[in-house]
Amino acid sequence: MRQYDVIIVGLGPAGCTAGIYATRFGLKTLVMGKEPGGQANEAYEVDNYPGMLGAKGIEIMNKFREQTKTLGAEIVFSEVVGIEKNGNSFFVRTESGEYEGKAVILATGSKKRRLNIPGENELRGRGVSYCAICDAPFFRDKAVCVIGGGTSAVMSALMITEHAKKVYLVYRKEKEDMRAMPAWVRKAEQNRKVEMIFSSAPKRIEGKEKVEAMVFEKSGKELRLRVDGVFVEVGTVPQTALAEKLGVSLDKGGKIKVGCDMTTNVKGVFAAGDVTNGSADFEQIIIAASEGANAAKSAYNYLRKL
Repeated sequence: MRQYDVIIVGLGPAGCTAGIYATRFGLKTLVMGKEPGGQANEAYEVDNYPGMLGAKGIEIMNKFREQTKTLGAEIVFSEVVGIEKNGNSFFVRTESGEYEGKAVILATGSKKRRLNIPGENELRGRGVSYCAICDAPFFRDKAVCVIGGGTSAVMSALMITEHAKKVYLVYRKEKEDMRAMPAWVRKAEQNRKVEMIFSSAPKRIEGKEKVEAMVFEKSGKELRLRVDGVFVEVGTVPQTALAEKLGVSLDKGGKIKVGCDMTTNVKGVFAAGDVTNGSADFEQIIIAASEGANAAKSAYNYLRKL
């Protein structure tokens, strides 16, 4: 069994940055995860990460990962299925083997929230999508619907306009209640392919072999949009299954409780990124990266005292 000073679970901005800083602190470091890049991969265009104006999310994350490896961290692409603590050691089980570490940093991120309405599961992969950057090219010259009112929803709608002929951006509340950054909302309003529809709650997705229509409830009546695709962007769910098994405390929103130094209630376990409550729900690449750096520093301080 291979042994490390610190094992970092997650290959997104938080995990990679934690890996970069851990190696700079001289720690033998392993960074692992099944999906390189995490949610950041899906960012259409990043204008608010310093030094990366106009870069695609996947481009930024490729650079993160390359730098993590170049500086000396070992990277393993494998899903972590369990973590157990025994004394001062943590045993991390994956699909490909088991690893031992003296400290663990959980940077497991979050996944897209589901609508949980009729037709969603049945038509998933047949018009229902949770990743615009992955699936937008399949809807060239077609009409699609993007559901959500956050920045990710607006960014997805704009990216899809590069392929689709019509994009309906539908939000369950009024315009003034949108959570999206105003700059992105203005871009959507100025795009002739985007039509924004408010106060409309998703009711069902219709179609036999593929998506044929999206049905909403608006002012007590049904609104039926004939579309070929439905992109779901209604928030995320923190991935905390591993944390819970370790006895790590969660807040009321289901995120890992961390101190200002990214410590958890379990000694030797630290957390960073979208999975924590440290960012006040401001899920940004730059914040995840800063939390990753902070977690690595705290892990280093912890290991010095063992």
